[in-house]
Amino acid sequence: MLVMSTKELISKIDALPPEFRREVEDFIDFLKQKLEREETKKPLEKRQFGYAKGFFKMSDDFDEPLEDFKDYM
Repeated sequence: MLVMSTKELISKIDALPPEFRREVEDFIDFLKQKLEREETKKPLEKRQFGYAKGFFKMSDDFDEPLEDFKDYM
């Protein structure tokens, strides 16, 4: 996909009514903020095995069939 030149882009923006130019400006600001967030985002650290140990507790009857489904078994 070809990217239009800056001059072409500016001429398209100039042809827009003022309220749409404000929307274009807002979108450009949004894209700049998004780029800044991506640049400052640190890479995810590799998680160590067992890092969630103790966070969850399963009941002893976890694998047992549920009462609600006895008619279907």
